[in-house]
Amino acid sequence: MDLAQLKIQWNDVLDQLLEQDRIAWLAFFDARLVAYEDDQLTLDFADSQKFANPHDFKKVRNPSHTQALIEAIKSVLGISPTIIER
Repeated sequence: MDLAQLKIQWNDVLDQLLEQDRIAWLAFFDARLVAYEDDQLTLDFADSQKFANPHDFKKVRNPSHTQALIEAIKSVLGISPTIIER
């Protein structure tokens, strides 16, 4: 698995996450995948500041949301990466 493969299936991951936990989906829907190395997936949320009304959900992201994201990734892609947020 590499970053390009993750990006191809990222919408499927988000769809799975939405089915599991809508709040977790809101917390991660605008994440940009920037790196996948050594089973670590790096997400960047810089784009959330570009809109007229920022929608930075960093304050609501918590370990249970991150775990829900990992479970969605595992369900769709069969991997369980560590999530790193930038």
